Amino acid sequence: MDLKSYLAICLILFLLSGICTVQPSRNALQSTELGQVLVLPLSRQERNHSLGSYEVISHRFRYLLDTLDANAKMKLYDDLLSRGYYTTRLWIGTPPQEFALIVDTGSTITYVPCSSCTQCGTHQDPWFKPESSTTYKPVECGPSCSFCDSDKHQCKYVRRYAEMSTSEGLLGTDLLSFGNFSTIEPERLVFGCETAESGDIHDQRADGIMGLGRGAYSIVDQLINSNAMTASFSLCYGGMGQGGGAMVMGAIPNPPQMVFTKSDFRRSAYYNLELHQVIVAGTPLAVDPVVFDSKFGTVIDSGTTYAYFPDIAYKAFTQALSQQVKLDRIDGPDSHYPDVCYGGAGT
Repeated sequence: MDLKSYLAICLILFLLSGICTVQPSRNALQSTELGQVLVLPLSRQERNHSLGSYEVISHRFRYLLDTLDANAKMKLYDDLLSRGYYTTRLWIGTPPQEFALIVDTGSTITYVPCSSCTQCGTHQDPWFKPESSTTYKPVECGPSCSFCDSDKHQCKYVRRYAEMSTSEGLLGTDLLSFGNFSTIEPERLVFGCETAESGDIHDQRADGIMGLGRGAYSIVDQLINSNAMTASFSLCYGGMGQGGGAMVMGAIPNPPQMVFTKSDFRRSAYYNLELHQVIVAGTPLAVDPVVFDSKFGTVIDSGTTYAYFPDIAYKAFTQALSQQVKLDRIDGPDSHYPDVCYGGAGT
């Protein structure tokens, strides 16, 4: 469907059959002691949006810039409508090699395709060339390795996602930086050097993933452990297709009128919250809150495009929505999952 000619409303509410590779970092926006802070502005892709929406987005971003001494400013590209994700830029190696990475709180490792890859797709930028970086070092096999390539004596990683895509490769370290405007010095961090991709990872335009989840190889935890940033990071989005906003690495003061809810990382390794109620057109759904209180709670994942509901909540939501939406029902983008999509002529 041509987005310029039609308005498509797609609310993809997948049955909650499993959530993979989502791990939380430290609590965001809680530290009052400001250390090294990295600010990544989101670029705005112009469409026919109201000035009011733009002003709200601009105000949010101005607040972030006005309340702290930003150490770095980079574009975070809004590819949500066209591709289903947000990307930022990361530079790896000496001299630096540039990559477009999906900002993903559901991944615990950062990875890019490497020159030795035999099953990698065509992406936005050339593959990483370890042989061209004077600072690249392989992570040798040892007690901390979950997998080891015995031929290369190098640690391996494997990631499998809910939509059945995969990424696997070798672990290495190199200098990672967020651009020329960052006062955070390039840090030697562990990342994945892909040797094989499949599914959406293989087909996507973005080069790879920036892992912001909680784990030893998370880019957030590595920066915290090296004292390059304080134990916080924040994401502020402008809304679907509107662009705008910022990603902040490091602590900032709580914004005025902020509504805060804790993520209980002791409960699970996921970013989670307690969801008590869903309201459609001012009317709460007749769903017991215990439905949302599964093992992991309600998981927040910046790398997941759609919303996942338990079966009973999904049915109640779609029924309530169908009573409000006066558009034609159309097929959803993924035949493997039940969803509810509406389409109609628009401007």
